[in-house]
Amino acid sequence: MTVLNVVVGITGGIAAYKAVSVVRALVLEGHDVHVIATENALKFVGKPTLEAISRNTVHTDLYEGVAEVRHVAIGQAADLIVIAPATANTIAKLAAGLADDLLGNSVLASTAPVVIAPAMHTEMWQNSATVANVATLEARGITIVGPAVGQLTGTDSGPGRMSEPDDIVRAALERVAGSQDLAGRKILITAGGTREPLDPVRFIGNRSSGRQGVALAMAAAARGATVTLIAANLEIAAPTSITVERVSTTLELRDAVVSAAESADVVIMAAAVADYRPESVADSKIKKEMQGDELILRLVKNPDILQGLSASRRDGQVIVGFAAETEQDDTKLLELGRAKVARKGADYLVLNRVGWTEGFATESNTVVVLDARGDRVSEASGSKQSVADRILDVLARPNPLE
Repeated sequence: MTVLNVVVGITGGIAAYKAVSVVRALVLEGHDVHVIATENALKFVGKPTLEAISRNTVHTDLYEGVAEVRHVAIGQAADLIVIAPATANTIAKLAAGLADDLLGNSVLASTAPVVIAPAMHTEMWQNSATVANVATLEARGITIVGPAVGQLTGTDSGPGRMSEPDDIVRAALERVAGSQDLAGRKILITAGGTREPLDPVRFIGNRSSGRQGVALAMAAAARGATVTLIAANLEIAAPTSITVERVSTTLELRDAVVSAAESADVVIMAAAVADYRPESVADSKIKKEMQGDELILRLVKNPDILQGLSASRRDGQVIVGFAAETEQDDTKLLELGRAKVARKGADYLVLNRVGWTEGFATESNTVVVLDARGDRVSEASGSKQSVADRILDVLARPNPLE
């Protein structure tokens, strides 16, 4: 085993107490762990505790060890940097490249992989500023682990709870190892939402941003797969390192998927596909002055792409569907998922709840993965990037169809 020089940054949130377990797990794995604690972090967990667990001196002050240029030396020597918990303030400072403390200096001075585990109240996590900052960090290659959904400080509950220490350590060590467990696999992924035109101006569509599909594509490529992304009206930038084919309507998506699926080992249908389309499309803008008080539309059913792929797949090819449901009851939600995976004939179904404020167009997701029998094989909650990796863990098994 390679012994890593791991820097663990701890910032000022109540979840700092869980960082002790992160440090301990890394030490028990045999790594050399150096803790950088912010002043606020030490209000939640004591320096003696961290030094006893890490077996190294805890660093806090930007102006300590000036003669040895410690404010950059720690980052330069690191093989891995883990920040847990990462508060909203810390995430904002990292996104802006600020270096007003030892942790910020160490991150800027390092070329090592950086893994952060956000922890904050739900409103802070979902604030547009935090959303933008997280997106900036992910675009720079920083790995975001979580946050999980659960009990927060006080009576609050929701997305924002720091992921469990074991999950953070696993994700961090996988990042360093550069797991290539999907190497040699050709994976086709769809993302976004189809749009069915009414006229040159208007369309019938859905609220899917494409974030989960893009996260899957990025994660699969990072794990060694050859990825093709078929993108339907993405609201975010598609990765430049991945082959991307852009479509708009369901029929265009079907044609692109059927063609690309011929050479794919795995097909993941993460796009939100319109069930119906207008029977006819107007050549010019529909004018309300010519329609009166009512506009009557006649819709026809679109082909079921997932069911068609399942029926025509070759031996060994894995088909993964997605099911977005608004059902609030967990038991009934599972029943809907089990009925759908049986009806569609897919090998796996990723089931998630959507609504006005969850699922679509958000940074986080909560999913359950069902196999063809309707059995739970995985579940995940957190950022869409971390959820993507948990979904791919199922496909990376030696015999994913067993």
